Amino acid sequence: MSMDSHQTKMTFADVELARQLFGEHNSHLQRIAQSLGLKIESRANTVHLNGDKISVELAQNLLTQLYGLLKEKYPVYANDIDYALRMLSANDGAKLKDIFLDTVYVTAKKMAITPKSPAQKEYIDAMRQHDIVFGIGPAGTGKTYLAMAMAVAALTKGSVSRIILTRPAVEAGEALGFLPGDLADKVDPYLRPLYDALHDMMRFEKVTGLMQQGVIEVAPIAFMRGRTLNDSFIILDEAQNTTSEQMKMFLTRIGFNSKAVITGDITQIDLPPQKKSGLIQAKEILSDIEGIKMVFFSQRDVVRHRLVQDIIKAYEAAARKSAQTNGSLRQTAEQPMD
Repeated sequence: MSMDSHQTKMTFADVELARQLFGEHNSHLQRIAQSLGLKIESRANTVHLNGDKISVELAQNLLTQLYGLLKEKYPVYANDIDYALRMLSANDGAKLKDIFLDTVYVTAKKMAITPKSPAQKEYIDAMRQHDIVFGIGPAGTGKTYLAMAMAVAALTKGSVSRIILTRPAVEAGEALGFLPGDLADKVDPYLRPLYDALHDMMRFEKVTGLMQQGVIEVAPIAFMRGRTLNDSFIILDEAQNTTSEQMKMFLTRIGFNSKAVITGDITQIDLPPQKKSGLIQAKEILSDIEGIKMVFFSQRDVVRHRLVQDIIKAYEAAARKSAQTNGSLRQTAEQPMD
């Protein structure tokens, strides 16, 4: 046995909860063992952990807290283990209950929408406490989805009387007029992600009915001009593709008893090079205004398939390598000839 090897045994009082904790055919334990490089063996409601001391202590902390979630009737899924591991690896004092048990909304399919990282928890708290919130970070961090859940929850409780969802149709560019169909047909592809999130939370017929009544409105940002939006929960998605003028126009539409959430990824800007992103400008000039909260996400907060996080990291590494290569080439080109 290695000098660094550490062993410990854990026994969980409730056999049924222990079975859920371990996963079907011990799949959860296998996931933890693979992630931390441990050897984990189980029998009935007892596990034996064997590996380096830090990893064993992390696994102990993880299993103890996940068991506590199960006791609170929170169903632990495989992805929850990944999120929890990420959190506890970064901060062993993190309390999973404070994050995972904060239910934002329960969908029509009886699925509870809850935060899965400290940044997501900060984002949800910000939306509760501030009238204007910016969620800035990479794809897959739940920026739009959680904002949508908060909007639907506010509408259901009667805190607001309507939901307005908007995003720039920048991908269509000037060619929008040449696309076939009426205006709805033309802009629908650019708004589809917002519809998808809505349908994930509410029955299709319910969404359709609310849209026909004007209670839920999905429209390109150009439709916001000249309006004052009172008693509304407004979400501006893909805000990195707004111009400075569009962002100012949007932010000055907000009326009484309204909340606005602006989401975007400043590394994925599709605007022409001469146009400055309204999201970047807003981040620079509005961060000190009381009542406006900016929450920043990183790839650590990605809550999609675990491969999405690896893909984002790979692209970021490639971008850094390209930048370094281009920098070296420029430096070489600028050197005087003998």
